[in-house]
Amino acid sequence: QVQLVESGGGSVQAGGSLRLSCAVGGYAYNQYCMGWFRQAPGKEREGVAIINSLGRIRYADSAKGRFTISKDNAKNTLSLQMNSLEPEDTGMYYCAARYSGAICVGLYFATLEYNYWGQGTQVTVSS
Repeated sequence: QVQLVESGGGSVQAGGSLRLSCAVGGYAYNQYCMGWFRQAPGKEREGVAIINSLGRIRYADSAKGRFTISKDNAKNTLSLQMNSLEPEDTGMYYCAARYSGAICVGLYFATLEYNYWGQGTQVTVSS
């Protein structure tokens, strides 16, 4: 079983920054694929940034150049540094993990590819 707990959300003005963190409980964390997803009111959950066990990263077009995902295998944490925030970034941000007993080397952006989810942390960006 994998437990995910997000923190670091909050309210900022446009142009500001936030750093989200996800504490991961479970074994073999270095074998997981991890991702940050967000869901705006009335919209479907979408991928923001993902990282696999090899450290390969992929960002949504909306996040490129502004967000940075990182994974600390020693501390079992996942982070998302978000700079130059825009009102369109507002939403609930979720940490997700994909692990099925084998090392994860794919780059998965679809929500259905992840089998563990945190409760989410709210990010609100005002103009």
